Amino acid sequence: MAVDSTALTHWSGDLESGWGRTVLATSGAAEFDVNWQARSKGSDATTTPEELLAAAHASCYSMALSKTLADGGTPPESLDVKATVTFVPGTGITGSKLSVTATVPGLDSDAFEEIARAVKDGCPVSQALASIELTLEDVILT
Repeated sequence: MAVDSTALTHWSGDLESGWGRTVLATSGAAEFDVNWQARSKGSDATTTPEELLAAAHASCYSMALSKTLADGGTPPESLDVKATVTFVPGTGITGSKLSVTATVPGLDSDAFEEIARAVKDGCPVSQALASIELTLEDVILT
C-alpha cells in the first residue's frame, strides 16, 4: 500500500525579498518560515528546504539502520543520527553527510561500522538523493 505525504508552502514576493511558510500538511506536526536569505546565507531562526531534507534523511537512515540491526539479531538501544545537507547558491544541493552515534549491545565497533556503512545508500531518502554525494563520516558505538 502506498502512503502519500504532503507539505504545502505559501510564498509571497520575489526570491530575494520574499518569504514563505511551509506546513507539514499530512501530520499537521509543524509549520516553518522559509526565505532565500536563510537558504543562501544561513539562519538559526528560519528553516530551509535543505534543513527539511536533512531531517528526512536522518530519520530515514535511523529507521533503515534500526531495521538492519534488529534483523541481524542486534537491535539498537539507541541511535542518534545527524544529517547535514549542503546547498551552494547557483549550484544547488551538493551532498548529504550522515553521522551516527549508537548503543548496540552485542556488537563491536568494527561490526557496527560495517553495518552502518552498508545501510547508507539503502534507505529510501538516500536512494532519492542518489544524484548527490552521500557520505557517512562519524560512526560511533558507545
